[in-house]
Amino acid sequence: MGVSINNLSTPLHSGRGWGRVSFFIARRYLFSKKSTNVINIISGISVVGVAVATMALVVTLSVFNGFSDLVASLFTSFDPQIELTPKEGKTAPADDPLLAQVKALPQIEVATECVEDMALAIYGDRQAMVFIKGVEDNFDQQTHIREILYGDGEYELHAADMDYGILGIRLAEQLGTGYRFYEPLQIYVPRREGQVDLTDPEDGFVTDELYSPGVLFCVQQAKYDMNYILTSIGFARRVFDQQGMLSSLELRLKAGSDFEAVKAEVKRIAGERYYVKDRYEQQDETFHIMEIEKLIAYIFLTFILMVACFNIIGSLSMLIVDKRNDVITLRNLGANDHQITQIFLFEGRMISAMGAVIGIAIGLLLCWAQQTFGIIALGRSAGSFIVNAYPVSVHYSDVVLVFVTVLVVGFLSVWYPVRYFSRRLLQ
Repeated sequence: MGVSINNLSTPLHSGRGWGRVSFFIARRYLFSKKSTNVINIISGISVVGVAVATMALVVTLSVFNGFSDLVASLFTSFDPQIELTPKEGKTAPADDPLLAQVKALPQIEVATECVEDMALAIYGDRQAMVFIKGVEDNFDQQTHIREILYGDGEYELHAADMDYGILGIRLAEQLGTGYRFYEPLQIYVPRREGQVDLTDPEDGFVTDELYSPGVLFCVQQAKYDMNYILTSIGFARRVFDQQGMLSSLELRLKAGSDFEAVKAEVKRIAGERYYVKDRYEQQDETFHIMEIEKLIAYIFLTFILMVACFNIIGSLSMLIVDKRNDVITLRNLGANDHQITQIFLFEGRMISAMGAVIGIAIGLLLCWAQQTFGIIALGRSAGSFIVNAYPVSVHYSDVVLVFVTVLVVGFLSVWYPVRYFSRRLLQ
């Protein structure tokens, strides 16, 4: 067997001493040549199977992280760092003392009042239901709106007595306006108060016009590009009859501010009257769906890992048969059945650990190659997608999760079979 018990300084009958002996013997069994070569082959296949499943887990979870980070980066061009919205009703008074306290916080660099609601937009013979978002003039300091504008004009919300409307690029396509529309865009909003003349359908609407500044915005998210028109807050308050009101207060923090601490302070001031949301919470539905998809992928790949671990069971059962003579020797030295079974359990754990380490290493290497060289493309033609190759982002919490998953699944998959085969084959 090639194991020198006399060299061990700890007594064999002690738990710690036998644990060291079990590990030493299991390691020799794993790397030494067996009397039957097929056992070595099956052991190698077991390691490869666990490694492949582990690699698939690392790569798949990293790809989901990459898409999540990509979506987050797109939303930041339009969404504020922190947004306050009323818990009751659509709007709140713009002069609310609580909002004034929030604006006065020293960490706040830009505070933008917004009024947002639905309207009907008509251009020529085309029409669409849209969201009119009226913002203050400092909105370009609040977000990265200037970075996502396309056209031959400039960012402008109003001039003199004219109000401009910046359309999402897909909404402009739907209405047929192009980058610059030369006829005004007609906006219709249901009248909030007063009597309506039933003989005149248009009397039930507040109507107004928006002009083109010669630019469109492109967030590359259908939620905004297909539905939103950006304009001045004066226009929005006028058509929605919300003078002195706001539907949200958007905040940008000064560089170097402790985001979580500021968010907690804003929540404290807002109390029970306002929701306080960061960028991820503003898009919680999108990110929640992505988290569910990632969880489902993790569960399916874990089942594949369990199937790969069945190879370990076959390898261990053949090893138990092959080492019957060694078992007799260990019994003569005073080892009981539980201690002998421990040897083969160590063997299964070592195979799982080797597969986990190799799989994680290969997975991280593939993720690095994809990040660096974009090996797997999203489409054949460049520019068809937001990015040309599958985005990858390695989160080391996922790597730890994968490693623990492989060890737990590997241990649980061999625990009962090893105990069963040990009792049946070693009698």
